Amino acid sequence: MYKMISLFNHKGGVSKTTTTFNLGWMLAEHGKRVVMIDADPQCNLTGLVLDYGKTDGLDEFYKKHPTQNIYSGLSAAFESRPEPIAAIKCLPVAGRDGLLLMPGHVNLTEYEVTLGIAQELTGSLPALKNLPGAIHYFISKIAEAEKADFVVVDMSPSLGAINQNLLMSSDAFLVPAAPDYFSVMAIDSLATVIPRWLEWARRAYGNEVFSTAAYPFPNPHVKFLGSVIQKYRPRKGTATEGFQTWIDAINDRIATRLFPALEKRGATFPEKIYATAGVGKATAYCLAQIPDFNTLIATSQSHQTPVFALEDSMFGHTGVVLEQDQKKRDDFRKIFELLATRVIALAENA
Repeated sequence: MYKMISLFNHKGGVSKTTTTFNLGWMLAEHGKRVVMIDADPQCNLTGLVLDYGKTDGLDEFYKKHPTQNIYSGLSAAFESRPEPIAAIKCLPVAGRDGLLLMPGHVNLTEYEVTLGIAQELTGSLPALKNLPGAIHYFISKIAEAEKADFVVVDMSPSLGAINQNLLMSSDAFLVPAAPDYFSVMAIDSLATVIPRWLEWARRAYGNEVFSTAAYPFPNPHVKFLGSVIQKYRPRKGTATEGFQTWIDAINDRIATRLFPALEKRGATFPEKIYATAGVGKATAYCLAQIPDFNTLIATSQSHQTPVFALEDSMFGHTGVVLEQDQKKRDDFRKIFELLATRVIALAENA
């Protein structure tokens, strides 16, 4: 049985896409079969996999494969077509066996308003009652067809109906954050928003309109995995003082606001489960702290390869500079190996 893990924060610029790609790749390195879902209409994950460097690459892909994306996959339900939702073949990610992508599409935003209306249904409207369960059904069909162990979802930075639906349909989620004032504000906001979404999802599951739909809304059981804090400047192996101040503030908000709000509504694991994975109250449920990739991110993107998987020949350097690149690569590998190990350990209980 696959596990669906979503990466969610309505604040932008916290490296959700990079984390999705790197985590998906590392899970595949651990022998898991992984499908990445690009649910962000900005399609950054799709662009990364298909090569950022080719300005016309995405245009060519959509012209040649107009139905091979999440927007097209959901169209049977959202455009009231007579055929049922079916799995769409995912794209294999070059260089990593066991890692696949369901491409995103800019037009996915067209379904936002309709889904929002459908999710507030209390009566029986045949044209809308199938929509709340459609996204989960589509993803489950993909996971089944691809024999996936994990589905990792890159979500957009918004509080819209699609994100609400995705998060409440997930088995678990993690919150990427950057060490700044706005991430602290975002954590405060999530402590209010996610419990409200949980209450909606439980009502929706118990609503006869949705339970008798062609695509029933699933029983919500999403669990909080933890946070991933990144994009800080390191010095001698730790964050500089300015960044550490914001890291501490984020950890405090998670420990004192977000986690208790989720725990109250059954969206967390027992403390012993976190402890087994090496996280918990002592670490403020932080799964990993990842320093800024700096110039290595451009190298990573140009080769569609995570920093930790770059080969020596990809750096384009020799001598001392190459040695520095190698050390950074190896440091990132340790971080993402630990992150993947923790995610696997926690997800087993989701």
